[in-house]
Amino acid sequence: MTGRSLRAVFFDVGNTLLYPHPSVSEVCRQVLAEQGHVRDLHAIDAYMPLVDAYYEERYSEDDAFWTDEEKTSSVWVGMYSLLCRELGIEEEAVAIARRVYEEFGRPERWALYEDVRPAFERLRDRGLAVGIISNWDSRLAHVLGGLGLEDVLSDVVSSAEVGLHKPDPRIFKLACDRMGVSPGQAAHVGDHQYADVLGASSVGMQAVLIDRHGQAEEGSNPISSLDALESALGL
Repeated sequence: MTGRSLRAVFFDVGNTLLYPHPSVSEVCRQVLAEQGHVRDLHAIDAYMPLVDAYYEERYSEDDAFWTDEEKTSSVWVGMYSLLCRELGIEEEAVAIARRVYEEFGRPERWALYEDVRPAFERLRDRGLAVGIISNWDSRLAHVLGGLGLEDVLSDVVSSAEVGLHKPDPRIFKLACDRMGVSPGQAAHVGDHQYADVLGASSVGMQAVLIDRHGQAEEGSNPISSLDALESALGL
């Protein structure tokens, strides 16, 4: 596909467009304090690798949890329940974990990378439609709208809402159909080689890997900022 045939660009969300604000650990600290459990931020940080490992294990076992709202929330509640128990909080662990999960449905708990809106506006100025394809729960459109992106997005496809998840080719095809473009006229930008690059490429979309934290595999040739997006797309 050449830049001239491109009609739409889709984006992943987490670690591509936004990040937790001010941090996952700080949000957990605030929720814990509200529930009467004052904990040092460093103590919470110390257990975050365990929380991340819990997620990765669940994801590797069966990433289809992203297709169901209840299953998605159960994974996150499991993560934060683990954190609570590691911090010595047993009886209220699940209730507090649900509060943390609820917090991340609020736009205020997320922040956009500075290059996001300028990139979206440049694409729209070129006459390209901008959309979202993300493994996320049904709160995603609300979060993105609250972050001020509603006016520059043509569509938001979240896995839990449509019952499909990346890298399933069907979610990419669905997004293209909803946008009124063929996969050969679309590109997808994301931070995950398996879910984003392989998934989009499998249906004939141009795929761009973004690596904001220097963690990409050697030879994957990612961009590190959306400032380089046009060059990567051949525009």
